[in-house]
Amino acid sequence: MKTYGERAISLPNKTARELLTLMERKKSNLAVALDVTTKQEFLDIADKVGPYICCLKTHIDIVEDFDQDLIDKLKKLQKKHDFIIFEDRKFADIGNTVKHQYSKGIYKIVEWADIVDAHAIPGDGIVTGLKEIGLPLNRGLLLLAEMSSKGNLATGAYTEATIEMAKRHKDF
Repeated sequence: MKTYGERAISLPNKTARELLTLMERKKSNLAVALDVTTKQEFLDIADKVGPYICCLKTHIDIVEDFDQDLIDKLKKLQKKHDFIIFEDRKFADIGNTVKHQYSKGIYKIVEWADIVDAHAIPGDGIVTGLKEIGLPLNRGLLLLAEMSSKGNLATGAYTEATIEMAKRHKDF
């Protein structure tokens, strides 16, 4: 069995390589989902768990008092504690729209999230739209081939098609 570091060498996506290298360096593969609604609670928890995690998963749009200061402080905590940030945005629109959702508006997700995720429903255009903005900044995308929610429709042929889509876009 290969170590995370050995596996990282062969990955075409820089963010994926960085994550596996980070996991080996920290001797951990722990991720924490940070689903709180206030800036202070968000930052307090991120600072407390930061030394122990490799990945901080956020839902930034539920933070009621979101502002640029939150992102600035989050980036400082990321540097201090050495973790990646995964914004669980679940993009699900056409390529041009997701490019704007990713890079504009109040969140400007591409500026601070190392990884985002997306549904494959819109087809390859969603990946190419996000890739156009994210790949030059060494970002990564996780395509959602399955979901754990009861009654979800991401099964069978959809799952298989999503996996094939991911294989076509290994660089991102």
